[in-house]
Amino acid sequence: MGLTNVLFGRKKLKKADEQRLFAISTARITLETDLGLKPTGDAAVVFKPLSAAEFVRAENELQELLDVAARDSHSKIERRGDEFGFEWLIIRDNDFEELVPTVHLIASELVARGFGEQLLAAVFKFQGGKHPVYWVYGFKRGAFWPFIPTGEGKERDNAEELELKAKLEKELPVEPDLTRWLALFDAPI
Repeated sequence: MGLTNVLFGRKKLKKADEQRLFAISTARITLETDLGLKPTGDAAVVFKPLSAAEFVRAENELQELLDVAARDSHSKIERRGDEFGFEWLIIRDNDFEELVPTVHLIASELVARGFGEQLLAAVFKFQGGKHPVYWVYGFKRGAFWPFIPTGEGKERDNAEELELKAKLEKELPVEPDLTRWLALFDAPI
């Protein structure tokens, strides 16, 4: 599908699939026990904001959503923009069993409020290896992929990412197309 088709309304963007996100909850056991990777308690939902005209209405609804989600889950939620114009809804909760449902709740509410086509990814941070490990969930594809920045410029540890894919693909829906493994350098989590 070409960009001009999307811009001129000839094709619609694929809707978000937020249900497969829960697979990270069960994979966490393997990540911790077999691989020594522990969740940091940091996650994020990344989306592209709406156009300026839609933004004013949606802005109030989005803030209301964040307030309700934070109150109901006892998580800390903050919002940041990045250099590419994406919004990051950052969720902090030391209880991983609360963190994943809170990420899902926020994604589901964004879909319900018309942001579904703008959802890019959910990101979960783990530590315990040589570098931080991010498990990224692409909403459009309904699949995860590992992202391991080395801390040396815009470099990533491809070998370790492929090793994690091999070890977790029976437990997680892992994105089979490696060209879709987006890098999220300078992630604010």
